[in-house]
Amino acid sequence: MQVNVKKLNKNAKLPAYGSSYAAGADLFACIENEVTVAPHETVMIPTGLAMELPVGYAGFIYARSGLASKKGLAPANKVGVVDCDYRGEVKVALHNHGCVAQTISPGERVAQLVIAPYITAAFTEAEELSSTQRGEGGFGSTGTK
Repeated sequence: MQVNVKKLNKNAKLPAYGSSYAAGADLFACIENEVTVAPHETVMIPTGLAMELPVGYAGFIYARSGLASKKGLAPANKVGVVDCDYRGEVKVALHNHGCVAQTISPGERVAQLVIAPYITAAFTEAEELSSTQRGEGGFGSTGTK
């Protein structure tokens, strides 16, 4: 699949896969100076990129496991969604879940982008829904083991 990417900043880096079988392409911080993220703070980190995803696909922005486990930094919204009709700059809302300030350096990998197909549903109002064994059982209703 080809994805057209526009550099909005000359220092921007195109998304890059870390290995041959990586599902997510790394997104890089396009910043001029280091950015400090205070504990429990969220900072918008620009990538300097806009992209044209194919119709029927979306870009899902996930945490990088190393950044999240070692520095406590992960997307504030857990998973960012880049719709195929969005043409603005892709940014990462990076949140510091820890108790120590963390620093992001220019060009640092801050998240990963997974491109996946999606289905647009037609929602129809119904008077009744089909019954199931689970029924209306909510959070934790199916057990823990």
